[in-house]
Amino acid sequence: MKTNSRYVADLMATALAPAIWGSTYIVTTAFLPAGYPLTVAMLRALPAGLLLLFLVRKLPFGIWWGRAFVLGALNFSFFWAMLFVSAYRLPGGVAATVGAVQPLIVIALSQLFLGKPIRPLAVLAGLAGMAGVGLLVLTPNAGLDPIGVAAGLAGAVSMAFGTVLTRRWAPPVSNLTFTAWQLTAGGMLLVPFAFFLEPALPMPTAANIAGIAYLGLIGAAFTYQLWFRGLSRIEPSAVASLGFLSPLVATLLGWLALGQSLTPVQIGGLAMVLASVWLGQRTMMPLRPIRPAASPEPANHPA
Repeated sequence: MKTNSRYVADLMATALAPAIWGSTYIVTTAFLPAGYPLTVAMLRALPAGLLLLFLVRKLPFGIWWGRAFVLGALNFSFFWAMLFVSAYRLPGGVAATVGAVQPLIVIALSQLFLGKPIRPLAVLAGLAGMAGVGLLVLTPNAGLDPIGVAAGLAGAVSMAFGTVLTRRWAPPVSNLTFTAWQLTAGGMLLVPFAFFLEPALPMPTAANIAGIAYLGLIGAAFTYQLWFRGLSRIEPSAVASLGFLSPLVATLLGWLALGQSLTPVQIGGLAMVLASVWLGQRTMMPLRPIRPAASPEPANHPA
């Protein structure tokens, strides 16, 4: 029995998205001014979405206007807002650990909305991933703030709903177009909050512009296209478990680029995260031979 090579290729491409998201912290702290989370989130989403819209030249139609804004809010606006509230009110390790509950929520929502069975090994992988993230990023003096914890959970629920609904609704357009719709809608929803709740940004420096360009073009437009592509081809719970790679990469970048220490406990957490990601994929990976196409006609092989 051979593992489906196309599935593995899709999995590796999708995993690239949370791996790149792991660089968000170091880019934000090194290149962007502090204290403008909503403005930065808006600038990360809206210009990238408008650029993609210019490239695809296709607006939502019919019911997809409403769905684009619902998914834009779940995957970007509300999720990023709650993420920043959690990050500001909690130590980074606590925020990451609270957010790591998302794969377990996706498993439950997939059963509710998609009729997918709850696999015990997938639940075990989710719990192991949470424990691994905790070992990787938590510090002994980490404190808990009720509002921060609530915001972290709300953000995890928001992203989980966005993950499952993205798969359930399955848009009749390319992933590039779908990404453009959501980024634009999510960025538009953030505009009034950034305008009324935060002061105006100072004159941007070259470093600020470079950081925003990276977060928008690479950290949003490119990565979310991979993420939504993966959601169209892989089980949502398997995709969600790849999110554990984000805090793992963030920790490794802190060690490599900033000279931060990597303790034996963190190394154990790193190994546990990798094991949980592997286990989460094994529970969903199709283990059947790749069959030859039934007909050579091109119409039977959609791109």
